[in-house]
Amino acid sequence: MYRFQIRAQTKMGESIVLTGSTPELGSWDLTQCVHLQTSADRYPLWWTDVPIDFHLGPMDARHIEYQYVRMGSQCDPQHDPQWESPGINRWIPIDPNHSDTIVVEDTHFGQVQPYPFGYFENPLPKPSLTPDGLKIVIIGSSVALGYNAWLMDGWAEQLSQQLHKTAGHQVINVSQLGTNVSSTLDRFDRVVAPHQPNIVIIALSLGNEGFAYCAAHDRRALQRRFESGLQHLVKKVWELGALPILGGVYPHGDYTPDHNWLLYGTHHRMMTWGVPILNWLEVLNDGQGRWRSQLAFDPAHPNTLGHQQMFQAIDLNLFKISKVEIATDIHRFTQQIETPIYQDQNGFCLSAKIEDKQLRMINRSRHSYTIAPYWQELQTSLQSAKLTPGLYLSNHGHPDIPSFFAVDPNGTIETTLMIPPDTDLEYVSAFEFFCPNRSQVLFYDGHLGILKDNDQNLWIINESDHLFNVHPMWREVREILKSLPQGIYEDSLHPDIRFRTLIIGPQGLESRVKIPARSAISFQYRCKLSEMSRVAVLPLGDRCAVRMLLHKLDYDGPAFPFDLARTTHITDIADIIDHGFYDMWNPDLLDYSAEAGRIYHRKWSGLSFAHEVEDDEDPQNDMSPIFDRMYQRYSARAERFWYTIDHCDEVLFVRTGIADRGSTINLVNKLTKHCNGKPFRLLILSPQSSDEFTNLDHVVHCNVDFNPDHMFADLAHWMHCAGLMRDILDHLNVSSKNLFWCPPKTPKKVSS
Repeated sequence: MYRFQIRAQTKMGESIVLTGSTPELGSWDLTQCVHLQTSADRYPLWWTDVPIDFHLGPMDARHIEYQYVRMGSQCDPQHDPQWESPGINRWIPIDPNHSDTIVVEDTHFGQVQPYPFGYFENPLPKPSLTPDGLKIVIIGSSVALGYNAWLMDGWAEQLSQQLHKTAGHQVINVSQLGTNVSSTLDRFDRVVAPHQPNIVIIALSLGNEGFAYCAAHDRRALQRRFESGLQHLVKKVWELGALPILGGVYPHGDYTPDHNWLLYGTHHRMMTWGVPILNWLEVLNDGQGRWRSQLAFDPAHPNTLGHQQMFQAIDLNLFKISKVEIATDIHRFTQQIETPIYQDQNGFCLSAKIEDKQLRMINRSRHSYTIAPYWQELQTSLQSAKLTPGLYLSNHGHPDIPSFFAVDPNGTIETTLMIPPDTDLEYVSAFEFFCPNRSQVLFYDGHLGILKDNDQNLWIINESDHLFNVHPMWREVREILKSLPQGIYEDSLHPDIRFRTLIIGPQGLESRVKIPARSAISFQYRCKLSEMSRVAVLPLGDRCAVRMLLHKLDYDGPAFPFDLARTTHITDIADIIDHGFYDMWNPDLLDYSAEAGRIYHRKWSGLSFAHEVEDDEDPQNDMSPIFDRMYQRYSARAERFWYTIDHCDEVLFVRTGIADRGSTINLVNKLTKHCNGKPFRLLILSPQSSDEFTNLDHVVHCNVDFNPDHMFADLAHWMHCAGLMRDILDHLNVSSKNLFWCPPKTPKKVSS
């Protein structure tokens, strides 16, 4: 008995029929075809209402061929029936020994597969366990269930039949359609433990992690989470008193060569875990991460032939193991729970839980101990322990002890850390934090990882050999942090260090943080955004000195209108702001000087531009591309200017160059008008007496000379000036802890 079903889009009055090579299907005569039905709640699925019983004679081939046809309002060839695939027929095998109904799942109209997929409507009973046999549980996803092999006779079912036939083993398949490593961890204790298995096969795929279709910058995060989750599942199998076996990774129809490179990375690492692997990659992969020809039913699943290849690739010797041998392996695992590494006579000792990737440091002495690369005796002992390389983290909460250390590929600790008296510290490999049941991986690119423990705490991990500068202009990182509650997050151990404050606003990350090489920092939620006054620094010319200084301080963000222009007259600044910047880049008011290599403004005589003409352009004959580019640049910079004023809590306007009292008062009046009551200060940096600005509201003056030409010519002088600028900003309570960062792309100007 066979029930056919397919998904097909139809118009009003159309229907789907089935015709084929047997009388039951009309022998290719559309007037004798089988009509399929659908319903409002199941459309576009069409199916046969009554299962078909095929009666093949003794000389007939044990398979039938057929096609689906889209018909008009009547089953009549005059209505131009549409055959789904002229010249290429579907087929199914016919076995007269099966009396139960088989559901033939033909996916979509027009997508003819080289091998069919069908399954029993009521699954057949499984063979029982013999006295000497092993109980084997398979936990995986749809491929482990047998999708899309004929009668679900996939690699797992073929393995089950073979092992029961040759050794009396019983295989119990608790796999689940669509499951991933996270959901498998959640259901493991519920569906595996009650069976008390001797062996557990874990058969999951990167495909169900979303690996094929996620953004490129998310692939490594999914890969790391998958690998960490697999290792946790392996550990759970050991703890259950069973032997773990891992199903290897396999291709996907939508993988690219980049996916393939990462896929092989996971494959090679799995081969080093000391766990038996069902190695499927080589027999299934076409070399580019996709299925070999004729092996796939759809992008995510092998067909019948693909499942056969997977079964044939399994080393059946893995299952020629006795219960005594399994018990020995389990005993060996349990005996490795805590391994002594180093101990002296004063009460200082190190021990490791190798399988848990944990290192414990105990100092019961009255002295501090410094662990450093030069402590050769300790390092030699560590090498013999074979610690997993990488970063190890701890939430010990002691400000004088590093919350991390790094283990190099040789197994030695490459970080210097001090262990005070009367301490008992436990560090865990950062790899463990990537497990789905440990934390949420927000970002990982192979070097930098951002992991959320909960809404109050997250780790930023730098596994590379260079400092990472994490800032709002890093779009992927900025946007991924939108998932955190808005507020202020600080380094839980060292909140006063510069660039150790995460400000999370409506646009995501709004601050810059620096993560040293081979390090990890724990950030904890401190307060709401409303509890901190975020100060925006807005340069007002006269040249690019402020921009240069902020750059050296790492306080610079996207450019503002006056950052890369020259504005020698402070009165021009006031007028430009008062008119909303609109004429600043007006082509009718701009002239190019070939002699000076600059663009001058006719309305504001002190305004000119030196960085707008590219080397390959001809500004004397064609200024149009330059004007177009200036429009794009300066309109965006103006939008940032107004957005910053609207969204920060306080503004610090900064102006370099000589200024007079009257012009300064005029500028302050214009700023007061456009700040709409928002607190602001005007910082003037110029080589003149501060007496000129005595008793002026909002005005702060510093008698300094920041000449951009001198700074550019002499790096040491530039750094000296940057140090002075940092001192000035610190005095004004502006630092990396409360600096407002404007996003590169902002909404249109709200007010002016």
